[in-house]
This record gives sequence, C-alpha cells and structure tokens, in this order.
Amino acid sequence: MAEQEKTQKKDHSGAKYVIRAIAAKAYQDAYDAKARGEKVGWCASNFPQEIPETLGLHVVYPENQAAAIAARGAGGTMCEHCEGLGFSNDLCAYSRISMAYADLTKCPNGEQDMPMPDFVLCCDNICDCMFKWYENLSQKLNIPLIMIDIPYNDKFEVDEKRTEYIRAQFIDAIKQLEDITGKKWDDDRFKKVMAISQRTARAWLKAASYCNYVPSPLNGFDLFNHMAVAVCARGKEESAEAFEQLCAEYEQSVKDHKSTWKVPEEHRILFEGIACWPYLRATSTPLKEAGANVTATVYANAFGVLYNNTNELMQAYANVPNCVNLERAVKNREDACLDGKVDGALIHINRSCKLWSSIAPEMGRRIENDLHIPVVMFDGDQADPRNFSEAQYDTRVQGFVEVMNNNKKKGE
Repeated sequence: MAEQEKTQKKDHSGAKYVIRAIAAKAYQDAYDAKARGEKVGWCASNFPQEIPETLGLHVVYPENQAAAIAARGAGGTMCEHCEGLGFSNDLCAYSRISMAYADLTKCPNGEQDMPMPDFVLCCDNICDCMFKWYENLSQKLNIPLIMIDIPYNDKFEVDEKRTEYIRAQFIDAIKQLEDITGKKWDDDRFKKVMAISQRTARAWLKAASYCNYVPSPLNGFDLFNHMAVAVCARGKEESAEAFEQLCAEYEQSVKDHKSTWKVPEEHRILFEGIACWPYLRATSTPLKEAGANVTATVYANAFGVLYNNTNELMQAYANVPNCVNLERAVKNREDACLDGKVDGALIHINRSCKLWSSIAPEMGRRIENDLHIPVVMFDGDQADPRNFSEAQYDTRVQGFVEVMNNNKKKGE
C-alpha cells in the first residue's frame, strides 16, 4: 500500500499535473483578488499579457473558458442560450459561449466558472469578431473596454509604420488601466515580466518541438491540453518551470524510447486549425487507430511569443496566425510539416473561425503542391457541437490514411 501511495504521489508531480494546477490557480487567484476588492478583467487570448502582468492585475480568459466548457459537453447549451438572446448562430462559438456566460454568470455544470469582470481587454489580431464580442460584453456589463488595434499585415515582416501604430496603442492601454485600477506602471517590473515570458515561451516551443523526434515522445493532441498555461500565465515563473519540467520529461522519454503515443507510429501528420473541443476523443481516436500521430501544428505554437526587446514584442503580436498574409501563413505550415516530418495534412475547416478557415483551402493546395503530401479537409467547429459530423470525419480520415498507406508502399 505504501509503495502504491508513493507511486501515485510521484505520478501527480508530473508536468501535466503541475500545468493543470497553474491554470486552476489563475482562476482562483482572480476570485481571491475580486474578494479583496481588486478590479479583475476578462482578456482576449492574444492581448499582450505583459501589460496586465506588469500592472499586477488578475485577468482570466474567455476563450480558455469557452474551450473548457465545450470540452466538457456544455458548449451547445451555452450557444443556444446566446442565440436565444438574439445573436446569430453564425458567430464564433467562443463568443456565443462567453456572452451566454455574461448573461447567466455561471456554467451549466459549475466547473468552469470565473469571476465577473470589472473591465475587458481586447486585441483584434485574431479577428474583427473579437472587437464586437468584447464591445458587447462592455455594453452589457457596463464596464470599460480597453482595445489594442493591431492591423492586418499584408507584408512578410512587420514594418516600422505598423510598429509605431501598435506602440501608441500599448501606451494608451496602459494609461487607461492605470486610471481604472489605480495601479502604476513600473518599467523595471515590465523588463522582468518580459524576461519571464521569454523563458516560458522558449520552454513551451521546445516542448512542442519534441514532436519532431521519430518516433515522437508525445501524442500530438497532448499539446492542446497543455497550451492553456501558455495563453494565460506566460509571465509567471511557475509556468516557465512547468514547461521546463515538461521538456525534461520528454527528453527522458526519448532516452527511454517511451511515448504518450501508445500505438505504433505508422504516419505523422499536420493537424491544422483549432481543436474540436467538444469532440477531442472523436477526432483523436480514428487517428490513433490508424497510427497517425500529430507531429505538427501551428495552433499550439502560436502562443510561444518570442522577442528580444520592446520593439520586437509589438511586432510579435502582429505575427500571430490570423494576422499574417497568405505567404507567411503557408511558410509557417510548411516549416512545421518539414520539422515534424509529416506524411500528410489534416485541415479543420472551422465554422467558428472564418478568418482562419477562409485561407485554409488555398494553404492546403500550396502545401500539397510544394511538399507532395496528401491534404484532407473536414468540417467542424471549435466549440459548437452541432457543426461536426463524426461520420464525415471518419470517412475523411479513412481516405486520408489510405492515401498515406499507398504512398508508403510506393516509397513516396
């Protein structure tokens, strides 16, 4: 019995449990701050987290919450509630779940609750829907909206004109938050937060890069489960330590020839797009049965925001996946495919994320032509379960695997 308890304790000290605890603590810390009378916020996932972290503000992330709600089976209920308020079912499912929560102030099962906000932080480098979503939250809850407008980049690199525009947005957002919260900006604290954020981002990207080993020491879907901390807590030392621990575990797995991928790795694939959170098992099981491991994804890596100085920080937030032009978007995917040594690409045409999905067919065509690998697309949704068909997905995956099998036999 003692040995069993020791093993259990050891298991729960693993990186995945530490990461899960950090995500849970972020919610609890926000609740505790609210109870102390501090102002807390809701924050868009690609809003520069260095700003609230430097000011010592507690923020929580509606996109993380919506994904968790959807993964636990309540996404449809929340979407329907939002539609009952008069919102279209064509809107992003994350936004519908978030606006439903703002109306209900609780989740159907109570497991993903988070404190109501005193302000909202929005950044439109993901899509323009973000602005209208957070504007609606601001109006409904009668709270301030702090907005950073990052223009779409039609060039391969972010030019100085755009950087200057973004810098002005940063300065304005900081001033507004100082006025709202009574907190004061500290440049020394900002430098420390940037250093920690870079340590966290490098460790996260390194952990994701272990997919490049053949065979991979991890099931690629693991990254979708670990990435919440990369979104909400990059500026905290415990996050950097947790991802470094994850890297150490993957490194040991490589040495021991072990993997969280429990079947022979027959194929290696790119999974393009946001995960179908209501159907993680349904999307992962057919791949596992076919031995097709995800060894490349741009979605998980997107939250490893790297920079060397303040100027590069601002440029980095203009280089997130939905803010770059087609040429850079294709290069990012092709680089991921080459690094991950993939045999094919599976692309999620996500009804919720229309900006991302609108360029997916052309990206897929270029990837197929440039890398000479099969590319298959399936229809789905990141959070609304009504927009996914298991039968269609299974059929697409079966055909996809048949092509990869044939290519393998021909030595391609």
